[in-house]
Amino acid sequence: MENKKSSIVLIRRIIPYFVKYKWVFLLDLFCATMTTLCELVFPVLLRYLTNIVSFDIAALTLKTIGTIGAIYFCLAIIDIIGNYYMTSIGHIMGAKIETSMRRDLFNHMQKLHLSYYDNNKIGQMMSRLTNDLFDITEFTHHCPEEFLIAGIKIIVSFLVLINFNIYLTFIIYAVLPIILIFSIHYNKKMQVVLKKNRVQFGELNAQAEDSFLGIRVIKSFSVEDNLEKKFCDKNIETLNIKKIFYKFMGRFRAVGISFDRLMYLIIIALGSLFLLYGKIAPGDLVAYVLYVSTLLNSITRIMEFTEQFQKGITGIDRFMEIMDIPIMIKDSKDSVMLDKVKGKVEFKDVKFKYVGSSDGILNGINMVIEPHESVALVGPSGAGKTTICNLIERFYDVNDGQLLIDGVDIKKIRLKCLHKIVGSVHQDVYLFSGSIYENICYGNLKASYEQVIDAAKKAGIHDVIESLPDKYNTYVGERGVKLSGGQKQRISIARVFLKDPPILILDEATSSLDSESEKIIQESLKKLSKGRTTITIAHRLTSIKRADKIYVLCKGEIEEKGTHEQLMKNGSLYSSLYNSYIN
Repeated sequence: MENKKSSIVLIRRIIPYFVKYKWVFLLDLFCATMTTLCELVFPVLLRYLTNIVSFDIAALTLKTIGTIGAIYFCLAIIDIIGNYYMTSIGHIMGAKIETSMRRDLFNHMQKLHLSYYDNNKIGQMMSRLTNDLFDITEFTHHCPEEFLIAGIKIIVSFLVLINFNIYLTFIIYAVLPIILIFSIHYNKKMQVVLKKNRVQFGELNAQAEDSFLGIRVIKSFSVEDNLEKKFCDKNIETLNIKKIFYKFMGRFRAVGISFDRLMYLIIIALGSLFLLYGKIAPGDLVAYVLYVSTLLNSITRIMEFTEQFQKGITGIDRFMEIMDIPIMIKDSKDSVMLDKVKGKVEFKDVKFKYVGSSDGILNGINMVIEPHESVALVGPSGAGKTTICNLIERFYDVNDGQLLIDGVDIKKIRLKCLHKIVGSVHQDVYLFSGSIYENICYGNLKASYEQVIDAAKKAGIHDVIESLPDKYNTYVGERGVKLSGGQKQRISIARVFLKDPPILILDEATSSLDSESEKIIQESLKKLSKGRTTITIAHRLTSIKRADKIYVLCKGEIEEKGTHEQLMKNGSLYSSLYNSYIN
């Protein structure tokens, strides 16, 4: 019963989402109850008519027919209204619950540690946000209805049928526990397979997304056949998992239909005998058949709903898997907002290693960057330069030591405040799908149109934008694919101008550009750096000669520090790197 218990626990976890719609939900269940009772009254009316005709046809008057017709008409109206409510308002309630769950899931995922994104595929995340939650919607709406309807039909039918013929009723209901045991057995098997299917479907999404995003590389290297084979393999894997599920579903249905036919056989055989020996009236047998038919239809619907039930449970399980991941980077209870930030950054014996890695990236970094000071970080690849910048933006927390801004531990600064006072321009520029104007506005969503224009002018991109047909409304394409590398970089610089942070990080901002674009952007960066604490990571060492201080890193430690002239005189690692670069 382990899986059954886990299903109950999962259902309990989503009950809070129903609370807001409790009256809609209760009315939905009320409508389900009324429509079910309306359906169960029909065999009683037919029994009454049949018995009248069988025993005394003269008793069947127009008044009797009119009364029965009026009762059935009223029941039909109630049935129509109830079904309309369940189909429309009930589904809308489910969609609203889905929307709330998707909002919460997206918000939680936004707050997760970067290590989660480092170790998970976008396609898997998208599958959890879309397919899984849609299945939960169907589950939240239909599951309570279907089980309530089935419960009412089973109980009411038993109470009515036992009055018709107690022996036949007990025989029929003796078969139901066997069906229940069989359902539980296959439910467990189908839940396991469905979870595998969800994971595999996420892999399929990830493969497709990877191919679409890298389409230029794929075409450039003519590897379409290779990618087609990879996608085809994952597609076949998904098919094979679905085959297993549908085989279980087929066996489930086949045995269910077998029980269904067995029940009808029992009714025909035993019912005929009881009728022959006067143990049951003709009208009672007709009503009996109709009630059993209603009962069997209800069981069939539950069996058909089993697939949706398992999809819903699997969706809830995968939803909770994400929601249960703790948020590692968050505001502490005593976090503060910084006012009038000067921009002093201080590392005190900082040590750091990435989650799952045994090797330390930073091994006791001590560094003081004064307000408005321009500092450069250089060193071979893997020395820890980018990691230092990631720690300043608090994408990760230090494992040991302290990182302070204006003398305040970074862990005690509110995240929204921290991300306002630190701005960054990276080598790999990310532009969101939308217009140029919208992308610049990410620097300050409350900025006026004039402020956006001013930021673009400072970044040296305004004239280029004005030359485009749609100017600031120009669509940049996915990841800014419609713009050149230099244009994308200047838009990202305009974003930071609009943000106006006191601390600036330049992470190899010009390393991937041609010499002409680099010259333009260097001028923009020079304007951007003025009056700010600036930390620059650069492979082009000629671009940092004027830095106030240069820190040379190697294997997570500071090997040397000083100005360009001082370090060149030392003749150590920096001078070796610089001479190698210019030669």
